[in-house]
Amino acid sequence: MNIPRFLKEQIINKLEPKKVVVLYGPRQVGKTTLVKEILSELDSDDWMYVTGEDRDVATWLGSQSLETLKSNIGNKKLLVIDEAQKIDQIGLSLKLIVDNIESVKIIATGSSSFDLSNQIGEPLVGRKHQFVMYPISQLELEEPVYQAKAKLSEKIIYGSYPSVLTTNNLNDKKETLKEIVDGYLFKDLLEYDEIKKSQKIIDILKLIAFQIGKEVSLNEIGRKVSLDLRTVEKYLDLLEKVFVVKRVYGFSRNLRKEITKNSRFYFLDNGIRNAIINNYNPIDQRDDIGQLWENYLMSERIKYNEYTNNLVNIYFWRTHDQKEIDLVEEKDGKLFGYEFKWGNKKVKVPTDWVKNYPNSSFEVINQENYLRFIAK
Repeated sequence: MNIPRFLKEQIINKLEPKKVVVLYGPRQVGKTTLVKEILSELDSDDWMYVTGEDRDVATWLGSQSLETLKSNIGNKKLLVIDEAQKIDQIGLSLKLIVDNIESVKIIATGSSSFDLSNQIGEPLVGRKHQFVMYPISQLELEEPVYQAKAKLSEKIIYGSYPSVLTTNNLNDKKETLKEIVDGYLFKDLLEYDEIKKSQKIIDILKLIAFQIGKEVSLNEIGRKVSLDLRTVEKYLDLLEKVFVVKRVYGFSRNLRKEITKNSRFYFLDNGIRNAIINNYNPIDQRDDIGQLWENYLMSERIKYNEYTNNLVNIYFWRTHDQKEIDLVEEKDGKLFGYEFKWGNKKVKVPTDWVKNYPNSSFEVINQENYLRFIAK
């Protein structure tokens, strides 16, 4: 089952000398598959594919020696560097290449944004195009409406990692998710010098998994996992940078009723969330379908906005008297409020929202209209 990836044409269109195309994304979402697909359509004499996990490659690409770089690249027109974050000072070497080897184009991929961005951020200012790749999005599936809705329950439970989505057997899906969580999800984190207690990461994620759609108190998490606030903050920041969770802040224009102190956290894939708590029960046997639905819509909307270059700031909105809106998007000075409901129960727009933001919009997203919201 070959699923065309939305970023493919965007990446091809941005390939040019003097620029580096940087492709971030969690492990196992198909970054390597995508770049190899791009290469398969080119003359094999024109490109070079290397990985930062190869010691010899890491040595010459991390040399910061223009002569060494030139001799290894030769007359290749395209250089693809997979796992680029493994290469020491890769940003400086990439700067040398784009500034001094005029004909070569470059793609660099990395599974974690904190290592790769820290290394390439300053050296490549004005010299890069940046993309983030996620698990398969509904936007990429291009399914007929009836087919998308027939598979909705499965996506809500097992998520959309390529190896999960392309497997039909449910037990195989569970095994694949377990392998991703155990073998890949935290690999970058555990190689980070300051991460010492891997079980604490799992404990934090389990607590977050049961608080989807609710404000998360980091002090409370710290007490439950026996970590200080600073360490909890650091772990959550890193989990966001390796694309496991997404942090969303409360929206406010400094009105006294509005809550902004705590954040909400969403998993970027429902299957990972369910694997963390080891719950794959079907929808009709679950009491957390509201949370699953909200997490699914949030993660799909994040993919949609990223892939379609829909530049928005995202928040949640809640008041002290329990009035709330699940998602607020701010774009070009306008506010768009969205409430997520699994059922078709009618929902009134909060009075305080209308009163304080009269030019904003409000829409309920349910099973009838969700495809327009995440795939159009």
